[in-house]
Amino acid sequence: MYVGFATGWIGLWIVFGHANLAVIAAVAAAALGVHLFVVFYEEPTLREKFGKGYEEYCRNVRRWWPRARAWDKP
Repeated sequence: MYVGFATGWIGLWIVFGHANLAVIAAVAAAALGVHLFVVFYEEPTLREKFGKGYEEYCRNVRRWWPRARAWDKP
């Protein structure tokens, strides 16, 4: 979801050509904030809530990039 949102904004900047250094820096700061939120809040909360199931999910699914093939859950 996060990667798709960022890709959409980058696409709009390319199409409309209105990106400037301040906006790019603000988006980089927002992306860093989202990354830190995911790593330090969202993932620990999910580990606590779902336990071993979430650990297995993390071993099989990357954090930011989608998989080329489906994950066949045993």
